[in-house]
Amino acid sequence: MKRSVSALLLAAALLPGAGCLSGPYASLGEARPGVPEAQATVVLMDEPMQVSVTNVGDRGELLPDGRLRATARLKNREGRRLQVQVQGVFKDEQGFSTGDETPWQTLILTEYATEAVSFDSVNTRARTYVIRVREAR
Repeated sequence: MKRSVSALLLAAALLPGAGCLSGPYASLGEARPGVPEAQATVVLMDEPMQVSVTNVGDRGELLPDGRLRATARLKNREGRRLQVQVQGVFKDEQGFSTGDETPWQTLILTEYATEAVSFDSVNTRARTYVIRVREAR
C-alpha cells in the first residue's frame, strides 16, 4: 500500500512537467515534439503533420547578393499521398521577423517520397529562417 501511494505521489509530481514538451508546433529538426518556432528551423503546424511528415535535413545558405536561401527536405512517412502547404519566414539575427514571409504553397508528397523545398529572402536583413508545414486547406 505504501509503495503504491509513493508511486502515485511521484506520478502526480511529474505530471505538471509533462505538458512542457507539448504545444501547437513540433519541430521537424528536433527529436522531441513541441519545440517552439523561436527555437526550430522547420515546424509542423498541426497534429496530422507531426505524424505524417519528417525533416531529413534543412539548411540556410547566404546567396552572393546577401540574401538568405532556406531549404528543407521533407519526407512523407506514410504509404499514402499527402498534400501539404509550406511557407518560409525570414528573421534577423535577433530572431525577429524581417517582414519577409513567403505565401503558402502546396507541396504533393507521394508515398514515402522525399521532396526539397526552397525559399529565398527578398532582402539582405535575413539571418535565420523558419519553414512552416501544415495540412493543405
